[in-house]
Amino acid sequence: MAARTLAKAGQKVLVLEARDRTGGRIYTVKHTGLGEIAELGAEFVHGQLPVTLGLLKEAGIKTLDAVGDMWRYEEGKFKQPHEIAPYWDELMQKLSLVRKDLSLSEFLAKYFADAKYADMRYKVKSFAAGYDTADPDKASTLNMRAEMQSEDDEHQYRIEGGYGNMIAWLEKEITGNGGEIKLSSVAKVLKWKEGGVYVTTSNGEVYKAGKVIIALTVGVLQANKTGPAAITFEPPIPETEKAIMQLGMGAVIKLLLNFKTIFWEQQALKQGADETIKEMSYLFTDEAIPTYWTQTPAKSTLLTGWIGGPAAAELKHAADDHILKLALQSLSNIFKLGVDELQEQLTDAKILNWTAEPFTLGSYSYATVTTKQALKVLTRPVNNTIYFAGEAIYNGPETGTVEAALASGKKAAEMMLR
Repeated sequence: MAARTLAKAGQKVLVLEARDRTGGRIYTVKHTGLGEIAELGAEFVHGQLPVTLGLLKEAGIKTLDAVGDMWRYEEGKFKQPHEIAPYWDELMQKLSLVRKDLSLSEFLAKYFADAKYADMRYKVKSFAAGYDTADPDKASTLNMRAEMQSEDDEHQYRIEGGYGNMIAWLEKEITGNGGEIKLSSVAKVLKWKEGGVYVTTSNGEVYKAGKVIIALTVGVLQANKTGPAAITFEPPIPETEKAIMQLGMGAVIKLLLNFKTIFWEQQALKQGADETIKEMSYLFTDEAIPTYWTQTPAKSTLLTGWIGGPAAAELKHAADDHILKLALQSLSNIFKLGVDELQEQLTDAKILNWTAEPFTLGSYSYATVTTKQALKVLTRPVNNTIYFAGEAIYNGPETGTVEAALASGKKAAEMMLR
């Protein structure tokens, strides 16, 4: 988005992309054993998001409705939850009283320490870990409050043909306006002075420019300098590097499981769920893989599993086979089918351990107690020469989303042009 904005303004732009493909955490695959379209990374447009929807409209790419029902499986039963957690009104009332930010774990310990709130504490932390892929010990309570108040469950979309169509369109916009994209170019050293930068890649190539926008993930920016994607600044930019360490980066593992049949509908009906289970979008459980979603309203044999936050971080180095076994055992426990039977039903599986992926090292950012202060530093350019962009370098309500990434890239480019 940054490169497209600059190229359209007549600037000479070069994109150095570490991967052998564009898109980063947007990763659409087509015509595989997972179906015609499968999103290995970003999948949804969460709400009436002006930058994303505006861009899709400009590109002539349609959105598809992705609203469906949420269900929980607990105590051996399928239920439709009316709230994220019990004592919801009390939770929102106490959240409204918070003036000085504190971590979510601290907030729950302070206001809801009583044993009767144990289930509520568990569910609120599970929401933070699942939806925000956050560590509740670090996540900002004030940001969680803002998120809960701005939920837009009525407007949820997928993109026709996948998010990859948007990336392909942006690529054409860049190259069509004279910009250049170099794949498999891992930036390792950035030497700079005011008004000039030299970027050296892992294969020894050096690129020179007047200004640079850095759109690496928080995981990569926070990584040990010996990591394959880590970048070194010469001279160092200590205030900026300190601010980077104050951001939160979540952990996630996404599983795409394609089966021969939509077995979950019939099995849930057998266990007493009513016919509306056929409209299920999300299923939340207390299993090792705690969240699943379907392709509702489209009828599809693809089931997506999701594990986020500290539980995903613990599985960072786990083999894909181990994670798949956890998923099949979880589904066996929920739907009362043998693991062998599920294995026989399974036609294809893909596991994306984004936390272990070297050019990502995590899921997406979340707000910590120190994020607000850090963004004051990171949204300012370093000597009008080094700019930062990406979903983490965004100051607004859509934290950790494609919307945040697009808005941030556009803003950084516009600031550079000024």
